[in-house]
Amino acid sequence: MMRALSTAATGMQAQQTKLDVTANNIANVGTVGFKKSRVEFSDLLYQTQSGAGSATSSLSKTPQAVQVGMGVRVDGTARLETQGTLKNTGDTLNMAIEGAGYFQVVLPSGETAYTRAGAFTRDADGYLVNSNGYRLATDVNIPPEAGDADVDIAANGVVMVRMPGQVELEEAGRIELATFANAGGLEALGDNLFRQTEGSGAPVTVTPGEAGTGHLRSGWLEMSNVSVVEEMVELISGQRAYEVNSRVVKAADEMLQQATNIR
Repeated sequence: MMRALSTAATGMQAQQTKLDVTANNIANVGTVGFKKSRVEFSDLLYQTQSGAGSATSSLSKTPQAVQVGMGVRVDGTARLETQGTLKNTGDTLNMAIEGAGYFQVVLPSGETAYTRAGAFTRDADGYLVNSNGYRLATDVNIPPEAGDADVDIAANGVVMVRMPGQVELEEAGRIELATFANAGGLEALGDNLFRQTEGSGAPVTVTPGEAGTGHLRSGWLEMSNVSVVEEMVELISGQRAYEVNSRVVKAADEMLQQATNIR
């Protein structure tokens, strides 16, 4: 009975984590570049009450081991790197990555962070910055006298600018993407930013479209890859599993009360 209580409690804790992750996915359904997560579970240790035996003859039944599981635990949260839907904004400085790769931005500390959110604008010095004001880690500099309509960003990251009074475009720099051996190992910082870890491996900076990376689409944004329908299914299944585990706790508690009342 006590084992049933503790085992069901682990189930409730695991399903609570699933509900928390699912709720976060739903909350970020409209977040640019957001990637949904899924909870992965694994079983806990088993208590062996008797080991498996061997048959004494071809006619005898092989004795089975008696092992009782101790519950479940959250093994991790896996971020799904599937492509999000693309939204046309008409803003030249908005960029979506069609495929693998991350934009690189420089934090105030000087550390490089990584993001899929391509909603960039220009700062007073002509550098591309994200919504937090962090500069894109690139040498691209657009003169203030050039309007956004005079900027062209190619699929391979080459930025061209037409200066006032000129017909020809001039190169203003190149945008490069970062890839990782294990993108799922990146640490989420919030604000659509990630930090490299030992699990992700060191970043490899490449030209968009090369080494398996995606191309850039100027004037578009990649939205989240969250499906509200799928998340509602996950929410309902998690809620039902939580309820079932809570019933096990209640049943074990009632059995324990009956056992303690025996005289």
